[in-house]
Amino acid sequence: MKNKVISVDKNSIAEEIGIEPGDIILSINSKPILDVFDYRYLINDEYIEIEIKTKQGEVCTVEIEKDYYEDLGINFESGLMDDAKSCQNKCIFCFIDQLPKGMRDTLYFKDDDSRLSFLQGNYVTLTNMKEQELDRIIYYHLSPINISVHTTDMELRKNMLNNRFADKLMLYINKLANANIEMNFQIVLCRDINDGDILDKSIEDLYKYYPHAKSLSVVPVGITKYRDGLYDMKHFDAESSLSVIKQVTKWQEKIKNNIGTRFVFVSDEFYINAGEKIPDYSAYEDFPQIENGVGMLSLMKHEFDEYIDTLKPCEINKEVSLATGEAAYDFIKSLCKRLENKFRCLKINVYKIKNNFFGGKISVSGLLTGVDIIEQLKDKKLGEYLCLPKNILRAEETVLLDDIDINYIEKELNINIKITGESGSDFIKTIVYGGEL
Repeated sequence: MKNKVISVDKNSIAEEIGIEPGDIILSINSKPILDVFDYRYLINDEYIEIEIKTKQGEVCTVEIEKDYYEDLGINFESGLMDDAKSCQNKCIFCFIDQLPKGMRDTLYFKDDDSRLSFLQGNYVTLTNMKEQELDRIIYYHLSPINISVHTTDMELRKNMLNNRFADKLMLYINKLANANIEMNFQIVLCRDINDGDILDKSIEDLYKYYPHAKSLSVVPVGITKYRDGLYDMKHFDAESSLSVIKQVTKWQEKIKNNIGTRFVFVSDEFYINAGEKIPDYSAYEDFPQIENGVGMLSLMKHEFDEYIDTLKPCEINKEVSLATGEAAYDFIKSLCKRLENKFRCLKINVYKIKNNFFGGKISVSGLLTGVDIIEQLKDKKLGEYLCLPKNILRAEETVLLDDIDINYIEKELNINIKITGESGSDFIKTIVYGGEL
């Protein structure tokens, strides 16, 4: 049940008044709860009345006095307190449509839920919502909202998303901007489809919504080997990737002169594909699109540089190993070389894992699978432990995309595995000290 309590935070208001796992929250101030946003909105008061059905089946009302924004400390069975809304589009670039059969069911679910945009940073197309849902975003002032735009050419957008309602986008963006809702935009760039002059138009149209529009990321379409019967897509090679970089750089210069921010950024993958140096830390401002792979390597290098300078050179007599995807291999290898230079007798074996599972041109570490790691590291020199990047795992779990658990990999390779954090300092701590200081 969506309103069922699964846990209560220690020393919280909920624990103090006796709410327990298994209890059901029926209403707050006599108002029913449709989802987590009703709940969050209704508890933001200094005095509230909660109607509860206890796990013993008794119904009671509890009065609470608290600070205005103070949380109750209740965790529900469903984070949304509702079912996630699924996507009805048939986007020509959809990554889920390119997954092989036989993977776990949850991987095939396409969400397009504005609530997940607010809670988890997911991107939504705004095509799978009714007008009243948009009004609800405005009423609760759910901000920021992350929007998958792809193009501001509405006829092309309808074709790319295979949704005849996709042309309402600019009307919705206008409405959100007029309500002072902050927005981040995303364009999944498809070669010879929404790039070139069309990309120019999209950037120009979107940056005019600043300051309500905070940023725009341009990321390349991901292409796996499982595209039989799907739209024919072209990979961004070195030449076409460089062209995108130059195009966006010109816009950054123009927009910064106009409004003081670069606004639009391309993902690290474009620089890697083009063989170009990743821009410096300052080029990404406050890293508004870090979760989209924009500036991730630059931020990691900056944190790495700051932390390694605080460490004194010494002798660390150990051999360890690290595995990463093809895209980040050269970057990771360079960082490990610096660690070897800093610490005498430290040997780091860096292994490049080819993504045979997804094939195509998939090279990012976040899409590595257990089967590829096991197959390609068997009989390799691994040392005391093997370091793997955190982004290969499902959130808060130890399972990879192909449902293989870290414990199984440890058993198959007969090696202890350490998971490297996402920051440059965590990267050093894990590799050099095994995560322990």
